[in-house]
Amino acid sequence: MTEYVLTMPDVGEGVAEAELVEWHVKPGDPVHEDMVLAAVMTDKATVEIPSPVSGVVTWIAAEIGDTVAVKAPLLRIETEVNAATVAEDEPEAQDAVLALDEPAQMETPPPVADIKPDVPPALPDDHKPLASPAVRQRADDLDLDLHQVKPTGPDGHITHADLDAFLLSRSTTEQRLRASPGDSAVEQVRMTGLRRKIAEKMVLSVSRIPHITYVEEIDVTDVEELRAIMNGKRRSGQPKLTILPFLMRAMVRAVSDQPGMNATFDDEAGVINHYSAVHIGIATQTTAGLIVPVVCHAEARGLWECAEELGRVAEAARNGTAKREELSGSTITISSLGALGGIASTPVINHPEVAIIGVNKIVTRPVWDGSQFVPRKMMNLSSSFDHRVVDGWDAAGFIQKIKTLLEKPALIFIED
Repeated sequence: MTEYVLTMPDVGEGVAEAELVEWHVKPGDPVHEDMVLAAVMTDKATVEIPSPVSGVVTWIAAEIGDTVAVKAPLLRIETEVNAATVAEDEPEAQDAVLALDEPAQMETPPPVADIKPDVPPALPDDHKPLASPAVRQRADDLDLDLHQVKPTGPDGHITHADLDAFLLSRSTTEQRLRASPGDSAVEQVRMTGLRRKIAEKMVLSVSRIPHITYVEEIDVTDVEELRAIMNGKRRSGQPKLTILPFLMRAMVRAVSDQPGMNATFDDEAGVINHYSAVHIGIATQTTAGLIVPVVCHAEARGLWECAEELGRVAEAARNGTAKREELSGSTITISSLGALGGIASTPVINHPEVAIIGVNKIVTRPVWDGSQFVPRKMMNLSSSFDHRVVDGWDAAGFIQKIKTLLEKPALIFIED
């Protein structure tokens, strides 16, 4: 009998660690080769880990929610497979096969949760923290003492990522302190998986991007009438049009005039990236949380093609089949709450983008046409911009362009 130690595999290029989000086995469970043992998550992509051998699970290293480094131990499987055979099939696994007749080598590895990267301790008060001017300015804006932040950058420099980690840690600690220890009704729920990724993304966006939100009222009566006509004449297999494909096409036209809106900002390098391709992220609510699948090359798609691709990637996000490349690479994002859209909202920018368009619900209201009140279908766009690179005047002009196109939808189909 031998014991096989399964380690965290390489789950993607440049990925050094992943969060454990599911266990499918427990100690004592029999397993067979290729059986899925666990699932890990990184960059919103979930990866299943199969068993390379058959046997019985004897030990599990990590708990759900733990972050496990690549090549760190995950579990042990007692197996009858010959150690040399496993090593021959998997050269990198030679050190993971242990003979049971060598008890001196059977040291129990520490739990993964206790394996921590070498992070320098917080700096003493008499030592000046090392940080770039941008990091110092941001810390000053947030009223943070850099002595309390653990540096992980080159030569002990504090980075923006270190500030993000400190902010997230402080927020979690404050929430724990506010909970009353004597309140038996309090239930502690560990934030794991996608929910934790979302939380980290929100902290990153809000802490690093100074948002400016601009709300504009749009008369969508004509575009809604056109939408109804087109839906009534759609061919078999064509998706039903919502207002979002019209908005996507309007955004494509608007960014051709203002390419600075279809951009990302690398604040570490101080570089703004403008893109000729328009990759529109669609904030999508799923049972696991908020996911942003991407409609790539919206500039090359017609109205029906936008609708079809939007439906495809949104459904893939909801049922968990979206590929990694379908969940990244957006250059500008739409956030829509549908019928629950409210009157106005303050959408959070999808970092590192510089703009997000928020769609509020459509309501019928009386509108003065110069001589009388008439019923019109009205919708607000609540949109946020990175104020470091987008001025208020430009933000307003961008939304006004979209407003014109949606209020006179024939313009969407006319090439400049």
